[in-house]
Amino acid sequence: MSLQSVLDKVSEVPGAGELIPVINPATEEQITEFRDGGAAAVDEAVARARASFRSGVWRNLPGRERARILWKVADLIEARGSELVQLDSLNNGMPFRSGEGILPSAAELFRYYAGWCTKVEGTSFDIQMTAGITGRQADLHGYTLKEPIGVVGMIFPWNGPLFNACIKLAPALAAGCSCVIKPAEETPLTAFVLDQILRDAGVPEGVVNLVFGYGHTAGAALAAHPDVDKVAFTGSTEVGKLIVQAASGNLKKVSLELGGKSPVLIFDDAAMRSATVSAAMGIFSGSGQGCVCGSRIFVQRGVFDQVVEGIAAVADKLRLGGPTDDGAQLGPLISKKQLTRVMGYVDEGKQEGVQVVTGGNRLDRKGYFVHPTVLTNVSTDARLYREEIFGPVVTVLPFEDEDEAVALANDTTYGLAGAVYTQNVRRAHRVARRIEAGTITLNCQLVYDHQMPFGGYKQSGWGREYARDGIEMYLETKSVYSQL
Repeated sequence: MSLQSVLDKVSEVPGAGELIPVINPATEEQITEFRDGGAAAVDEAVARARASFRSGVWRNLPGRERARILWKVADLIEARGSELVQLDSLNNGMPFRSGEGILPSAAELFRYYAGWCTKVEGTSFDIQMTAGITGRQADLHGYTLKEPIGVVGMIFPWNGPLFNACIKLAPALAAGCSCVIKPAEETPLTAFVLDQILRDAGVPEGVVNLVFGYGHTAGAALAAHPDVDKVAFTGSTEVGKLIVQAASGNLKKVSLELGGKSPVLIFDDAAMRSATVSAAMGIFSGSGQGCVCGSRIFVQRGVFDQVVEGIAAVADKLRLGGPTDDGAQLGPLISKKQLTRVMGYVDEGKQEGVQVVTGGNRLDRKGYFVHPTVLTNVSTDARLYREEIFGPVVTVLPFEDEDEAVALANDTTYGLAGAVYTQNVRRAHRVARRIEAGTITLNCQLVYDHQMPFGGYKQSGWGREYARDGIEMYLETKSVYSQL
């Protein structure tokens, strides 16, 4: 399918709500538009999902059959890779090479969870107990069943649209669930193609249902819907709290992958050059629009100036541009709204006396580009230090010793990720235990693997994605007792 045909198909999606423009953030030009489906579209999609779940057309398939279909999904993602990369890049402005780097992980998620389709199992027990009023000893056999949770509503973010969709869809389908998916209104394009891929691979009609719309319309309706058994959400902590409230009506299960304000600790014995470059890319990759980006860097005082200069040097060398710009390493922010938000934090910091080492400005060109920004002399009470900015902005503060570094790292309401740079192996693992976060990287950043659980402490979320934990989030456990 051509790029233009996808844009045309998206614009033809039925809906009764307002028209939502889809903007290329690298050019600020509209590339298509679609109607907000709102609550009506959600009602229809949930009804289809519920009917498919009750029929057993998917959940009752033998595990090996579901595995075969999910493996084919992975093959089709790769076969249509060029198209998907172009759409994701056009939609959120990322350079082509960034999209090409993400694509294999999206396909691999389906292959990984295809393997779990035949490994969902319970446990069994021989039980002896005193039975009822007779006081006689009874012999029983007990066992547990793992069953799909039911209809799952999924709400995806705009930073890596295809990949974030696959993170949730692959384990949910492996578990046997039926799904209603809502992409971010800014980035609907690859969700449309992924929906087609699922059908072409053999996922039965009604098992995966796509709805379009704003978060406060379609997203809110999905989170509150009484016939949805679980909501899986990735996005901001602020919206995550609203979803928890909306889900309380029928006490549906909720899993949340939320925001972060991830600390990076650089000790004076670190391999300084590699640590500096890694820490810089750990915040500037994706123009800082990643939940695990290391937006608070703490450096031992003796090497503080050296590290600040090094991070600023990396920032100044990075080439910003859109998908069609040669050599572009960083793309734009997703929208004018996000640009205003990021620059608002920076401007507020300037008024409060923050030192801008480099950046702090929008690029003088079309597109929502912000120069990678390094800030020092920042108060730990400042909003830009405490709140998630979701842009290429980093604060760098000094520390004296390990205890102070850990205290600074943990002084946050978030707990998604953290990084430690030191050549002292004992210190590295000791500090990893002390940082309150779900993922810790030692002498590296922005690494993940589908075999390792991912999720946050504190207000960075509920539950874990990836690995066995990922499929467990879409399963219920039933205990069965049998008299022998």
